[in-house]
Amino acid sequence: MNAIAYLRRYWQLYALLILPVSYFIIFKYGPMYGIIIAFKDFNFFQGINGSEWIGFDAFREVFAMSDFYKTLRNTLMLNGLDLLVSFPAPLILAIMLYELNIVWFKKLSQTILYIPHFISWVIIGGIVYQVFGTQSGMINNIVTSLGFESIPFLTDKSDWLITYLVVGVWQSAGWGTIIYLAALTGINRELFEAAEVDGAGRLRKIWSITLPSLKPTIVTLLIINVGHMIAIGFERPYIIGNTAVRDYSDVLSTFVYRIGIESGQYTLATVVGLFQAVVGLVFVLGANYFSKKLADQSIL
Repeated sequence: MNAIAYLRRYWQLYALLILPVSYFIIFKYGPMYGIIIAFKDFNFFQGINGSEWIGFDAFREVFAMSDFYKTLRNTLMLNGLDLLVSFPAPLILAIMLYELNIVWFKKLSQTILYIPHFISWVIIGGIVYQVFGTQSGMINNIVTSLGFESIPFLTDKSDWLITYLVVGVWQSAGWGTIIYLAALTGINRELFEAAEVDGAGRLRKIWSITLPSLKPTIVTLLIINVGHMIAIGFERPYIIGNTAVRDYSDVLSTFVYRIGIESGQYTLATVVGLFQAVVGLVFVLGANYFSKKLADQSIL
């Protein structure tokens, strides 16, 4: 059956693709036209087409900024620590929930864990300051009432880093468990029954059955997370951060906000955004390549 005949026979299926394809063309590929701002001395009144071409001058200017390398270092550091701390958290939670036998407690725990994902970072920022604030935070009120000195969760760089990671795990871990729980439901229960007959305990079943069954899901999510190593959300570091911890909280997204929105240097902001996109693509392709190599070695 040639392509035309196949299209005529299954045209309803292709018709269903019109809306999603249109969405990607309009909102994903269409805005890519704005990338040329990185190669122009963009003037808001002259527009993109009327602005003067400057080649790679803007790239040289950005790469000569010391703030750029500081924010790049912070971005990689925060995302790297997030990968080490936040990535295993939903996997561990999903396995723990999967092993629970009390149905009502399992459902209640899932609901409690999912809720933080749906809370705005603005609200989370308010909660963080109410809980971890140095002067009026709930924890420090308890600490000082016991006669100890307050802990600078949000003003000391090391303490802020720990707070940043803990808040990130609390906000995202519950949502990540959904993916792993969906994968866990696809495991054949007869494997666990056979392992029990052979005398395997709970930990042995997790190690020999659960984790190997989750390997494709883990690898896929790892590739996605590695691809986001150079990209970082704006809300979390901006809302939780402050001038006292700016050496750690200032990242590429806040850097783009300062030079693009506050200073009106749209060309430089576009350069940083394009840099993030290219490096992120390299990370995704690299992670995908190494994951395939590891899969081939495991098969052999």
